[in-house]
Amino acid sequence: MRQPLTGLRRALLAVVCLVTLSACASLPDSSAPQALGSLDHQPTSTAPTPPIAGREPEQLLLDFMAATADPANRHQAARQFLSPAANVAWDDAAGTTIVDSQPNTLRESRNGDAATYVIRARKIGELATDGSYRAADGTLETKVDMEKIDGEWRIKDLPAGVIVEAASFAKSYHRYSLFFPNLAGTAMVPDLRWISVRKDQLAQRLLSLLGEGTQAALAPATHNPMAAPVALRGPITKANGDPENVGVGGGGVTVDFSGATPLDPPTRDLMAAQVVLTLSSADVTGPYLIDADGKPLNDKFANGWQRADVEAKSSDAIARNRAGMHAVRDGSLVAVADTGITPAPGFFGATHTLQSVGISPDGQLVAAVAKSGRPDPEPERTLIIGTYDGQGFPVATGGTFTRPSWPADGGSAWSVVDGDRVIRAVHDRTTGNVSVQDVDISELVAAAANSSSPRTPITELRISPSGARAAIIANGKVYVAVVVPQPNGKFSLTSPLPLAIGLSTPAVSLDWLTDEKVIVARDGNVDPVAGVLVDGSEFKPQTSQNLTPPVRVVSAAPDQEYVADSRAVLELTRNPEGREDYWREVPGLGANAVPVLPG
Repeated sequence: MRQPLTGLRRALLAVVCLVTLSACASLPDSSAPQALGSLDHQPTSTAPTPPIAGREPEQLLLDFMAATADPANRHQAARQFLSPAANVAWDDAAGTTIVDSQPNTLRESRNGDAATYVIRARKIGELATDGSYRAADGTLETKVDMEKIDGEWRIKDLPAGVIVEAASFAKSYHRYSLFFPNLAGTAMVPDLRWISVRKDQLAQRLLSLLGEGTQAALAPATHNPMAAPVALRGPITKANGDPENVGVGGGGVTVDFSGATPLDPPTRDLMAAQVVLTLSSADVTGPYLIDADGKPLNDKFANGWQRADVEAKSSDAIARNRAGMHAVRDGSLVAVADTGITPAPGFFGATHTLQSVGISPDGQLVAAVAKSGRPDPEPERTLIIGTYDGQGFPVATGGTFTRPSWPADGGSAWSVVDGDRVIRAVHDRTTGNVSVQDVDISELVAAAANSSSPRTPITELRISPSGARAAIIANGKVYVAVVVPQPNGKFSLTSPLPLAIGLSTPAVSLDWLTDEKVIVARDGNVDPVAGVLVDGSEFKPQTSQNLTPPVRVVSAAPDQEYVADSRAVLELTRNPEGREDYWREVPGLGANAVPVLPG
């Protein structure tokens, strides 16, 4: 039985509980690809409106599809439109297809008591039963049979699964992030889910999903302290023990886990970070009292955890720029500050052979692609690794290299040689030695005939700050893959997921804004810069004010975004007065410079 809170503990909790605000955003309303935004709506009423009497079959069919956006009680609202036999046979758990606008209903046949219609619409996404989203493209076409029952049209036969129009979907579903530790336990990896649930049931739903684990593709790059035998123990309540309206307004959260007592202290802290980051990101406010078999998970936080206690492992914190702004100008690495532009100390600031640069997140190491200076037919480029203020040493040669990318741990620089060979330059900080490893991409490009699989050449590769994912441009298209360690100490890239489907022009550059969001630059002057989430949803063009396309490079961090266009390097300036954002030139860099942020 749960131990009651002490009077002091209750009093302290009453002082620190705060009321939250809900965040909302909207669906994009222009430019391909169209995808889902994030609206903070509650699910539709538990007492759904019945079908309108005397409805013509095509209109009844549209009413049915509008009702499918409410998944409550196994789509009770939509089931009212089905015949008794169809109600029994319909498998609404087979998955959900989201279409971009109200589908076309085309009559194939109709007589007095029977009709067949073809539903046709453009797909933009698919939702699995666990709430995971996948961007999609193409035309959906399916048949639905209808019949009259007691003078009213009802759906007699329909395919398994659910079809939902995007705007209706956004009224019922909200995007949430579950968090799981990376394999090193140094950072939390977001796993995005779309859920329709009442606010007072949200904490229970999110914690249950945490216990079930990540999506299968992400599992090899993470671990889950909340996996069995850990389980929720008893009801989730407010901090004062009240079981009503948990997560609505203030009041905090108390949650008790069985099976967590044997966990060692570091694993317990990772488990607390999972709970706190997942709930706080969903606007379920703290304090968060986390117990193991009725006792505090960590005695230091017996009176509750706050987000600040675990913020260091959040996706925003690990991606933050800690090394300042740099650029490659005239083949040299320069530091860019408000006081001016100065060459970096050491080799990288003195040479004039650099093409692109990656700086480790702590600012201590540099990986650079430089001209080799060798005569034909020798390789034209060299990958150089060194300390920021010291010497650089060549570690690999090739015809081309993508700009180097470092995960947050700063242990290795990743690049793609000649468009089809992914390597890691692993730096041993104890000895200073660098070893080069090939990364297995066989699964990444195995299905060459599959249009959803990447095709070489790979022209951009950026490792996410947590190290769990890689964002890729392959043959002008954008993908995110999972970074999987192998037993032999090497790595592979697996489970490619297409992002930004349907771009009308090729992607040319990308970078991680956070571990959840990728910024993409593409050819052309229509929406040349856009953001997209790692599940392919919420594609959102950014302002192009002051840009002079084509945009050549994008470099991003949670609080900074830079691009290089045809005339300059520019920084995205967010207008504090609510007016449109705009790009502002970074003075002194010139037309051919390349912005460099750590990572």
